Amino acid sequence: MYNGLLHTHNLLRWIILLLLLVALYKSFADRRAAFTTGHQKTGLFLMICCDFMLLIGLYQWITGPWGLKSIRANGMSAVMKEPVLRFFAVEHLVGMLIAISLVHIGYSYSKKAVPDAVKHRRTMLFYGLALLVILISIPWPFRDIGAGRAWFPGM
Repeated sequence: MYNGLLHTHNLLRWIILLLLLVALYKSFADRRAAFTTGHQKTGLFLMICCDFMLLIGLYQWITGPWGLKSIRANGMSAVMKEPVLRFFAVEHLVGMLIAISLVHIGYSYSKKAVPDAVKHRRTMLFYGLALLVILISIPWPFRDIGAGRAWFPGM
């Protein structure tokens, strides 16, 4: 079950990155136009995918070898001294919680009764910040912490 959820977690990464780029592009391209239900639905789908990803990630953090089990087995001080263990036990989790919070804040602005230009600016700001945090918090294959990992595991 863990491996299946790991593959789902990886697939959702690409879906979320794509939805973030679509939401940013739509708000940027239409920054002087009306904020439509299409803009809001893109944000809603993005938020739902992020929440689903969070649930899978929390399950993996609790049951998998890199999160809670690693902290219990090695102790927090040892985990914090080892970059790979620290990344998966602390940095990835905290970064993604921040990113998901930013997505939620961006989506909440899309529902507020403010001028459309303000909605576009605020959603672009929060979705852009979320994208930046996500890109930093992913264990990419070209980073030391992601060395040996495939771009598309299982494919």
